[in-house]
Amino acid sequence: MSVRIVTDSTADLPKEKATGLGICVIPLLVQFGDETYRDGVDLDNAAFYSRLANSKEIPTTATLPAAKFEEVYREVLADGADGILAIFISSAMSSTYNSGLMAAQTLQKEGVAIEVLDSHSVSAGMGIPVEAAAQAALEGKSLAECKAVAEDVMARMHVFAVLETLEYLQRGGRIGRAQQLVGTLLNVKPILAVREGMVQPLDRVRTRSKAYERLAELLRQIGPIERLGIAESNEELGQQLTQVLQTVYAGPIEHYPLGPAVGTHAGPGTAAICAVTKHQP
Repeated sequence: MSVRIVTDSTADLPKEKATGLGICVIPLLVQFGDETYRDGVDLDNAAFYSRLANSKEIPTTATLPAAKFEEVYREVLADGADGILAIFISSAMSSTYNSGLMAAQTLQKEGVAIEVLDSHSVSAGMGIPVEAAAQAALEGKSLAECKAVAEDVMARMHVFAVLETLEYLQRGGRIGRAQQLVGTLLNVKPILAVREGMVQPLDRVRTRSKAYERLAELLRQIGPIERLGIAESNEELGQQLTQVLQTVYAGPIEHYPLGPAVGTHAGPGTAAICAVTKHQP
């Protein structure tokens, strides 16, 4: 069976990775007023963050209708796949998963081998399981095996983020349980976790350097690490965080540019660690 992996642009996969692994990425939509852009297609990161910082318009994001997901699935099948594993942003954060599932159910009625997973995460927290599933597909694994690989990595995923401000999460309605921190964060940096598919408050510290030290401590606490990625709104922040994490972790660190769809809600100045722990004996 030839299995292809489909995901959405909030996985923040570098284009070369997605292409090399044969991953089909569906771009979500970012809207500034009457202008609509396809995430990662019509609006690159530099242009987006510049506009976010300077525009009076508050951007919003939107998913696509189920019909668009069905169209993409059929294109992937026409391209030679006879099985599809679709992995989408947490259903607690977006309706993307529901749209993808509805489209898949239509194809399942026609006998198509297609599975849809809720990643319960976002950015590299989703991108890393997507990559693992795609690698399994390239190795000739079955749809069931690729799904099992993705679920295994997702079960061991830990996501912790430092934000410059909660303003963007709050106005985008994605703040979740972190709402309890609003009004208490004058001149401090919020540290959040993604748990059970939702953004949850974890800590707050006075400076970014202290926040990065806290992330390093969290990384050390969760145990031996199999794979580590940093999702970053800009390279400078990512490199700063890398230097701190290297004090507690000697392995390779991958970098994922935080794209417009995620950046709309996380805001500029965001950096996150997405860590997969090793299997425990």
